[in-house]
Amino acid sequence: MSLMKNNENKIDIYYNQLPEDTRIFLDKAITTIIEKKRKGGKVMVITGSGPNIHEGVTTLIAELMEKGIIDAVSTSSAVVAHELGGTLDKVRRIDGIKLGVSRSILPRGNIFEITQMPDELLDTISKEMPIDLDLIKRGNAMEGDIIIKAAGNMAYPMGLRTERISREILYMARTYGLPFEVVAGWGADPHTMLGVGFRKNLPVIVSVPQLIGGGSVGLSVGDSISISERCMRISQMIESCDILIESAIALTQEIHDGPFETYTGHGIWSSWDGYPTTRLENKVLIRIDLDPNLQKAWEFERNNSMIQSAINKGLPKTKLTGIPFRMEMSGFARLESSLPIIGDIGIIWPIIAWRVANALDIELDFLSHPQETYEGKEMREWIVNTIRPFDRNEMLKHSLERGK
Repeated sequence: MSLMKNNENKIDIYYNQLPEDTRIFLDKAITTIIEKKRKGGKVMVITGSGPNIHEGVTTLIAELMEKGIIDAVSTSSAVVAHELGGTLDKVRRIDGIKLGVSRSILPRGNIFEITQMPDELLDTISKEMPIDLDLIKRGNAMEGDIIIKAAGNMAYPMGLRTERISREILYMARTYGLPFEVVAGWGADPHTMLGVGFRKNLPVIVSVPQLIGGGSVGLSVGDSISISERCMRISQMIESCDILIESAIALTQEIHDGPFETYTGHGIWSSWDGYPTTRLENKVLIRIDLDPNLQKAWEFERNNSMIQSAINKGLPKTKLTGIPFRMEMSGFARLESSLPIIGDIGIIWPIIAWRVANALDIELDFLSHPQETYEGKEMREWIVNTIRPFDRNEMLKHSLERGK
């Protein structure tokens, strides 16, 4: 595709835009990933939604899973919802009150959205559930902006379809005793993390702090397996991997402070009572974040063990360091092999992907770009036009094959 033209020059441009500190940490992270992969090591990515979707990062992660660079993913239920909807889609945003929708259910600003989709997709969805075609026709005839946004969310009918299909996926997941994410992978597009996870037998699991997102999708994900099983599955993913990469995510308790983690977390009593646990010691933890306080906390610990000292004395870390202190900063700063990369994931991820793939002689078929660039705009259009919403028939087909 045209997205893959002249990438070497673009990567050099992105890299040279970064501050020197960021380049130093980024270089070390890339070298570490290459060395570990050459030795047969595994990489796990812990990703949130928001910018990871809009910058094409989740699509890039799916590509890196396909090519054997990434081996496990922990994500959010919002990302699952978006991948069920096709990752990104185009919507027309109009005045919901003028359309005749009750103000009592409209979001702030009274905006109502209509999914812009091809007729064949609309016809497919119409066979799954009743659709008000007149509402769509009237909405598309109204004045409004057409934008690209995260798919399967607030737009009609794709948002409603995603909510309803999630309940069907949940029922099937509970019937087979599987996580929601596994069954969702049966019908997910091959360019999604869910889809690649199913086809390559790679774990893709929603983290506990990120369960309630994507409306009914989050509820269905949460209802599919118990909290304890979810935490144990994530613990086993961590245990199996050598490198963990956190990408634009705020809450990562299972990784830094988990019930089955014994080095920076609370896993001592789980291990004491005979449960399998994991240990971050000697694992490389890379965090891509825009918050400069992350690096400050990391430097405090490197310079005078300030974070560990506060813990040893039972003191609050925020007062001792004088910086706003997120929970995950504690475990991250204290882990000897952690690397803070302060920068925009839209810039950092394509650099990592391109340079790691080149070093490992892997040819990529997709590379993300910062969404504000020409290439980024082209990338977003490609995602809209290429990645399809969840295919219910594929899910049913796989379900029948399991029964044979």
